[in-house]
Amino acid sequence: MKPIRALLAAAVLAAAAAHAVPLKTDPAKSSVSAVFKQMNVPVEAKFKTFTAQIDYDAAKPEASKAAVDIATASMDLGDAEYNREVAKKEWFNTAQFPKATFVSTSIKPAGAGKLNVSGKLTIKGKTADVAFPLTVKTQGKEQVFEGQLPIKRLAFNIGEGEWKDTSMVADEVVIKFRVTAGQ
Repeated sequence: MKPIRALLAAAVLAAAAAHAVPLKTDPAKSSVSAVFKQMNVPVEAKFKTFTAQIDYDAAKPEASKAAVDIATASMDLGDAEYNREVAKKEWFNTAQFPKATFVSTSIKPAGAGKLNVSGKLTIKGKTADVAFPLTVKTQGKEQVFEGQLPIKRLAFNIGEGEWKDTSMVADEVVIKFRVTAGQ
């Protein structure tokens, strides 16, 4: 019976090793920001509060999964008045939609240290299919995931009413992120 138990234990360990491993995000080394143009001047606003759940298997990236939640009220434009403005109904409507989310549906290898990620992005109650390239590199015992996701803000009703005018705030927004995570 002992050989059977050993064989079963080995099979369970092998199966566990074949799956993506949940990583713990290091908030001090991670960041998410939105880059856009206001009156044709580039602006970068950081989101102070977000969580990322990443299950990553470097040997089999297609088994990996990722989910990100961003507290929309944590957007920091560097000015308290502007921060209050983007929380309003016309912009993020943080009272009704306190978070934006991304959930991966596919992660595929795209060369050394590169992945192609597809998933569902939800902002202000609107969900869209998105895809973007991602780089991943190892730093010590941690993995660093970096990428940029271009979106159109008006597709998510960000900037309603008079703010639909793209001459003041451009429709193009790039979500930049760097997530550092380890076991």
